[in-house]
Amino acid sequence: MSKVDQSIVPIVREAMNNDAFRDEVMTGKECQVVLMSIRPGEEIGSEVHDDHDQILVFVEGNGQAVLDGQVREVGTNDLVFVHAGVEHNFINTGTRPLKLYTVYAPPEHPAGTRHESKDEAEGG
Repeated sequence: MSKVDQSIVPIVREAMNNDAFRDEVMTGKECQVVLMSIRPGEEIGSEVHDDHDQILVFVEGNGQAVLDGQVREVGTNDLVFVHAGVEHNFINTGTRPLKLYTVYAPPEHPAGTRHESKDEAEGG
């Protein structure tokens, strides 16, 4: 399979079918694509990436984006750009999983990272 073939992914379908808290899709030299599924009542957890930007695209569900303390509602078809240095968290306030894909630039997780649950992602 060529490198080009490996670079084409039906990302919305993959995100909607993903049930893992975190599942790395593709990692390049300068960026990375990761699927996420946040269960009802769960959150990603407040964090700051000092040295990179993050883009999140929501494909199913609804919740809240908390960016530097400001809360905004987010849902299907929304894109959130998190600039480097901005404290952020995403909370599922709905009754079904909040599904999304996210792009880190540069990469945040080792290639092949998969965490079935938030507890597993936190090492619990």
